[in-house]
Amino acid sequence: MIGVSADTLRLYERKGLVSPLRAENGYRCYSVKAVARLRLIRAALSIGFTIDEVAGILKVRDAGGAPCRNVRTLADLKLRMLDREIEQLSALRVKLRRVLNDWDTQLKTVREGECAGLLERLASASAQARVLPPYFYAALSRPEAEK
Repeated sequence: MIGVSADTLRLYERKGLVSPLRAENGYRCYSVKAVARLRLIRAALSIGFTIDEVAGILKVRDAGGAPCRNVRTLADLKLRMLDREIEQLSALRVKLRRVLNDWDTQLKTVREGECAGLLERLASASAQARVLPPYFYAALSRPEAEK
């Protein structure tokens, strides 16, 4: 059924997302309307909504409410979070490229099979990056009148 496993269907049922009919033998029976709802759920999940968020939205809708503005706000929040993650990943990529360039330079000075201490070099650079230059501390300790 639209690429949804039996375990997933049971989870959706426990979360109140779908309520299938039961055949006499206990098997779940899904109506055309239920299948459309499953497609809606899968579409929402595919753009980053969580199962609990979808459950809350559908609960409001099933009670006669119109959660559309909340859905829009939630999607906008997800987009902003994604943009922030992309920025962080881009910064990490730049940092990793610098590290690799530094390591390549270091490896040129070391014979094959000899330890170059790449991770130690990385740790040392990280520790030094946290130390601010002395003039910065001096500027912080000046009285307001001197600034």
